[in-house]
Amino acid sequence: MRSTKSLADVNVERLAPFLEDIYDKYNRKDLIHPDPLEFLYDYSRVEDREIVGLIASSLAYGRVAQILKSVSSVLAAMGSSPFDFVVSGDRSLWMRCFSDFRHRFSGSDDMVGLLCGVRRAIDLYGSLDRTMERALIETDSVFQGYGRFAEWLVGKEKKNSLLPLPGRGSACKRLMLYFRWMVRRDEVDPGGWSSLSPSDLVVPLDTHMHKIARVLGFTSRKNGDFRTAVEVTEAFGLIDPGDPVKYDFALTRFGIRDDMELKALFEEVRPKVGGIVG
Repeated sequence: MRSTKSLADVNVERLAPFLEDIYDKYNRKDLIHPDPLEFLYDYSRVEDREIVGLIASSLAYGRVAQILKSVSSVLAAMGSSPFDFVVSGDRSLWMRCFSDFRHRFSGSDDMVGLLCGVRRAIDLYGSLDRTMERALIETDSVFQGYGRFAEWLVGKEKKNSLLPLPGRGSACKRLMLYFRWMVRRDEVDPGGWSSLSPSDLVVPLDTHMHKIARVLGFTSRKNGDFRTAVEVTEAFGLIDPGDPVKYDFALTRFGIRDDMELKALFEEVRPKVGGIVG
């Protein structure tokens, strides 16, 4: 599916080497901090890492310092193997462990509800990767598979602040971030899943990445919803159709890290593109 926005005003031939240069310079493990992705590197087993990734990405909203603190507190309660903690536990145990949990507007009910969904999925399919594989088998598109996966974890009719449902229009940045971590494999993203390929991924669109995409000329839409996320992904896909999300980490270091200002990125981009939506 091609983007509805014409990219004729963007010099893709000049943008491609620029983005590759950004990737080569900044897609580095030493630039991960402060990013909740860093927690995944503490777990060598994929069955642990996929649970850690879900927790870390689900809490990736708000102030970075608070995100890291909240993720740390949840993982500390889970012990050395989050997988064993989930498959051997139940709601009553988790309510005791997380009775005081609070991350902005997410509370203990949200966390325990998510863990109950993870336990159900593992009981049925063995892992979250296989749960996604099953979701894709039972649906007609990758997007529908995303929705089915989320519904199985939190319930179709329920609301859980940790895992919004894609079908409701949200860009679902945190879920897309989780998929990026688990599917891509390079110096930054640890990977481990086989149910999806990098070409299936959608850019994790938050206000930060939305602003970058507008300056790149990859969207003119002001609403940062899932439709915009897809449009931005398709624009990146014109440069690398097999891995359109590969530039996400490197680009979003600007403005997140204190030593990499967003203004500096925009000063480099603007001479290379025309018709910029500022």
